[in-house]
Amino acid sequence: QVQLVESGGGSVQAGGSLRLSCAAPGYTHSAYCMGWFRQVPGKEREGVAVIDSAGSTYYDDSVQGRFTVSRGNAKNTLLLQMNSVKPEDTAMYYCAADLWGTGGYCNLRVRTFAYWGQGTQVTVSS
Repeated sequence: QVQLVESGGGSVQAGGSLRLSCAAPGYTHSAYCMGWFRQVPGKEREGVAVIDSAGSTYYDDSVQGRFTVSRGNAKNTLLLQMNSVKPEDTAMYYCAADLWGTGGYCNLRVRTFAYWGQGTQVTVSS
């Protein structure tokens, strides 16, 4: 069983920055696709940014130009650099992985991903 562990959430003022990290301890292969999703109470989980094994990235329009997803130096670590954050970015952020491409091409759909972390809370105050 692959575990994903997020860290780096917290509280920040609007216009500030935050960096989220995700690790898959014990998993030694390179996941095909990894991504970040977010969810607020009462709403569906939505895709924020994903990156495939070739380094191609895809972003939701709401974060394009403000957020940057990347793979860390350690295998199967995932980063999300959040700049110019807005109050509407407030949510629980989840790391997700599609290890072998069984979900199809790397994309922002929840159903693409079989493995999920527990989430880390991001709160942006105005």
